[in-house]
Amino acid sequence: MDVTSAVRHRRMRLDGVEIFYREAGPADAPALLLPHGYPCSSYQYRHYMPALADRWRLLAPDFPGFGYSGTPDPARFSYTFDGYAGFLERFANALELRRFALYLHDYGSQIGLRLAIRTPERIAALIIQNGDIYEQELGPKYAPLQAYWSHPTSEGRAELAAAVSEEGFREEFVNDVSPEQAELISPDLWKLAWPQLSDPLRREIMVGLMEGLRDNLAWFPKYQGYLRTHQPQTLIVWGPHDGYMPEGAARAYLRDLPRAELHLLDGGHWALETNLAEIVALSRDFLARSHA
Repeated sequence: MDVTSAVRHRRMRLDGVEIFYREAGPADAPALLLPHGYPCSSYQYRHYMPALADRWRLLAPDFPGFGYSGTPDPARFSYTFDGYAGFLERFANALELRRFALYLHDYGSQIGLRLAIRTPERIAALIIQNGDIYEQELGPKYAPLQAYWSHPTSEGRAELAAAVSEEGFREEFVNDVSPEQAELISPDLWKLAWPQLSDPLRREIMVGLMEGLRDNLAWFPKYQGYLRTHQPQTLIVWGPHDGYMPEGAARAYLRDLPRAELHLLDGGHWALETNLAEIVALSRDFLARSHA
């Protein structure tokens, strides 16, 4: 591998918390910020980052409570989507990112769009990959969560907690892809994520975020309003074999972003594992044309 495309593994102190992040590409290149999803970390971008690092600066932090970052006391850090958006903004400020593109996936779509609403002038472009912001398009795998949101019980919360497990993580990563595609999804994803998220405080944080998804629905119209108002240049690359975010969740973006590029891949929620080459090619072309 060319040294210029190598991924560097770094740490910083941010608000007194140790933050781990991955960085690739020249320091003076256009920046692409990569917030991660659940139950992963910056690890999900390990192959994507070096593939673009010849022309762009890519930055992927582990959120507090995830991956190799610290887990501050909940009295010091708000483990909510809004709290993580504030963290992402402070992370960008610490690295002096004045303007950047955003890759939006899973929880990262909720966090990244909140950041975009806070500082729309800093957003150069969006790449959206399996990140839902349209309530009517939520897939069938949301049904247990929706039932809990409608009628929260201690038994229902215990079921959420039981999903924060190695087998629960495996189900998140494999999701609705075919057996052939499942073979392309490395078990390292859940085998590494589980030890990182298995301590009691982190498990409680994960359950709290699942509960917080209900309140997050109220943000969906705000996200849509941001897109309609600002019309950021947007590439949508989507794996429709996704029980949480099927094809309709991707097409819904075109209501608010009629000029967005939409590409439906033969993949699922973790398309960077199964469709990496396609996403890299589409990203390179889009970012070059958008001057992001």
